[in-house]
Amino acid sequence: MATGTEPPATDPRPRGGTGGSGVRSASRAAIPAAHLRTDRWWLAPAATAAGLLAFVVYSTWRAFADTDYYAAPYVSPFYSPCLAERCRTMHAGPNSDLFGGWWGISPAIIILIFPLGFRLTCYYYRKAYYRGFWASPPACAVAEPHRGYSGETRFPLILQNLHRYFFYAAILVACVLTYDTVLSFRDEHYAWGHMGLGSLVFLVNITLIWAYTLSCHSCRHIVGGRLRHFSRHPVRYRMWQAIGRLNARHMLLAWASLVSVALADFYVYLVASGAFDDPRFF
Repeated sequence: MATGTEPPATDPRPRGGTGGSGVRSASRAAIPAAHLRTDRWWLAPAATAAGLLAFVVYSTWRAFADTDYYAAPYVSPFYSPCLAERCRTMHAGPNSDLFGGWWGISPAIIILIFPLGFRLTCYYYRKAYYRGFWASPPACAVAEPHRGYSGETRFPLILQNLHRYFFYAAILVACVLTYDTVLSFRDEHYAWGHMGLGSLVFLVNITLIWAYTLSCHSCRHIVGGRLRHFSRHPVRYRMWQAIGRLNARHMLLAWASLVSVALADFYVYLVASGAFDDPRFF
């Protein structure tokens, strides 16, 4: 029975799966409109793109600034651990001259590749910037503007398969940031037993960083993804359930931790530049 949506026999559009143009391929209904949505479907991808772009601009500025990233006892999460000889001296802090004196640019560039690689290959962030920047797809039930789709099987998107390895690096970075948070409970003279507003900022940030990292799909798979009999592994099963609950909020944690790490860096910048004095609670 004819439905009125069949393409005409002389339809010039390319046929086939990946060779077609998304929802406009010959195997789909011949609806001439790009979409039938009446809501502001473009608002979500536009807001996502704006938020990610704002973070990219800010983090690029701070990463290449090479200044105002340490104010005892606080070190910016963008510069920790600091692995070049040119790093500011941090008393008992996460700094080392592992790269020696030949490294001539900002030491933040050495370490940021790991958390950046983790977030770039994250399943949620893939969805976010695929839709926000590449319009692939722009939104649900909206036609793609691209004529072909090869998935993540070609360069550069095949590098997304490195996500599981960036996860291990992200764990190490989170451990270093945890150490930074512990060191923040000192005063400017490195005496223990003190807490400033920066300590609270760091504490919130590391909590969100760990929540986002552990809510990762790779973490969930590592903990219980290959188990065939949960009954034989009760501890791992409970861990898998807990991570599953976090995983359900992966998108929220991705954004919250992105904002918190930028705010932690900005707080250190304000204190280190002398624009703000760190209030002490005790």
